Amino acid sequence: MSQTQQISPDTADTTEVDDRPRLPAMLRGWRGKCPSCGGGHLLHGYLKVNDDCAVCRQEFHHHRADDGPAYLTILLVGHLLAPGLHIAFVVWRPEPLTLFTIFAVGCTALSLYLLPRLKGAMIGFQWAKKMGGFGNAT
Repeated sequence: MSQTQQISPDTADTTEVDDRPRLPAMLRGWRGKCPSCGGGHLLHGYLKVNDDCAVCRQEFHHHRADDGPAYLTILLVGHLLAPGLHIAFVVWRPEPLTLFTIFAVGCTALSLYLLPRLKGAMIGFQWAKKMGGFGNAT
């Protein structure tokens, strides 16, 4: 085929130009900041998402984090603490109540630490990939 192919502006692939950087957006969300500008707060309270950013006015009300952060928290905590529980039991053989207490406190503390951070990271991911209503906003 010796003819050159004309590409109209309507069919041009613009995904490279329009992509938002995913990792910085997720890191900003992890820190509880706006994934767009990094200046405003993403969350107020423990898990309540602000309706919009106070700095850049990016809307957050249409996020769809839902059960994803809780699922990821359970997945990470389980995969981190289960081997630790096994190793502690095999190596030191502590009393069952001692083992339970240490790992119950560890599981609770790690879950409480990870849950809001994973929620922010998930909202940052959704913003970067223009999922849901984030595709319409700047």
